Amino acid sequence: MGKLKSKPVVAIVGRPNVGKSTLFNRIIQRREAIVDDEPGITRDRKFADTSWEGCAFTLVDTGGYIPKTVNIIEKGVTRQVEFAMQEADLILFVTDRKSGITDVDHEVARLLRRSGQPVVLAVNKVDNEKMEPDAYDFVRLGLGDPALISAIGGRSVGDLLHQIVKQLGPQPDGEDTEDEAVRLAVIGRPNAGKSTFVNTILGEDRLLVTEIPGTTRDAVDVRFHYKDQDLILIDTAGLRRRSKVHESVEFYSNLRTHRVVERCDVACIFADAGEGLAQQDLRIIRDAVEGRKGVILVVNKWDLVKGDREKVREWQDDLDLRMQGLEYVPVLFISSKTGYHIKSVLGVALQVAGERKKRIGSPELNRLIEDLNKVHQPAAVRGKRVRLLYGTQVGTEPPRFVFFATYPELLKENYRRFLENRMRQKFGFDGVPLVFAFKKKKK
Repeated sequence: MGKLKSKPVVAIVGRPNVGKSTLFNRIIQRREAIVDDEPGITRDRKFADTSWEGCAFTLVDTGGYIPKTVNIIEKGVTRQVEFAMQEADLILFVTDRKSGITDVDHEVARLLRRSGQPVVLAVNKVDNEKMEPDAYDFVRLGLGDPALISAIGGRSVGDLLHQIVKQLGPQPDGEDTEDEAVRLAVIGRPNAGKSTFVNTILGEDRLLVTEIPGTTRDAVDVRFHYKDQDLILIDTAGLRRRSKVHESVEFYSNLRTHRVVERCDVACIFADAGEGLAQQDLRIIRDAVEGRKGVILVVNKWDLVKGDREKVREWQDDLDLRMQGLEYVPVLFISSKTGYHIKSVLGVALQVAGERKKRIGSPELNRLIEDLNKVHQPAAVRGKRVRLLYGTQVGTEPPRFVFFATYPELLKENYRRFLENRMRQKFGFDGVPLVFAFKKKKK
């Protein structure tokens, strides 16, 4: 099992209303950041994974930089931009041809030159060649020749991306096959007991533990040996709802956690037994599922609940209701403080890591398809008989399958869920998202 590496981070910075969010949406090719003519509309930060010319990176949209402001919200946004300068592997500094170079642009350029970070300067709103002479004035910022673009029209954005990936340089392979350790990420909301869990497992205070939420500001890797297997525990900062992330440090803690999920094999999502299963806990689980990682839900601080039958029943009812569609995710009840069942987390994590590498032979898979066709075939659509013909596994970590059918485009979602449920009943895959593709059989 390889050592998974996170992508480099490219942060978009600049003053308000220069088109940063429009450029963000253009690069990731979907409308995700809020765009508005009112300056300063971007307050909650956005980040998304993207790639260009084979180079994958994480793009970060930040709020407008407003130095020396007395407005408390603007001051918070400015702190986030300053933190972006510290955290990113490359800064994409966006300016506005229409307004020309402003005092704020000079201030941002000064901070960037002093930071020593790699920088790509972009002059936005250069909609045609006639506008280019005005844009070249931005050379005076001392950050090299600017890329002249139109974020809203897409003009020269490809050239800008070429310049970005050239600055990022060659990227390392996604895996280092020399490292066979299972990487287990410990993820959850603030104060769910994640660092206490790691300390208890290790039998020593290797990580800072405190009652103040959000103490862990960065991911911390701890390697150890368990049952003839090397494991790496990655303790992460607590994840808050993004709508409540106002501090720059908290936002970038979320970004770091996002990067941790990229390089882990199994994500352990910690929930607080005393607070119940929160919507954010479910959001974190679904983020890990979308990342195609092994997933375990760990209900910590169970010592506060296990003696109360009514609370235990409430927990079970809540799990049955809110984990619909995620029934394959193992749920463990532990107490990091007392040590109750904490080693079960490691045992289940190793099992889930093994399930991610599991391969099902084509004969076994196709016998299952034959059996399913006998008891439940897909419904006919517009007089067309939909039939699953055969399938094969095409990859692992996560397990990926391709199924061939008569009319794959007519397969309904409920049949896909039925197929997944039957595969899990037959083959297991506990804690592991499965990836299905449906294709038409070639004549």
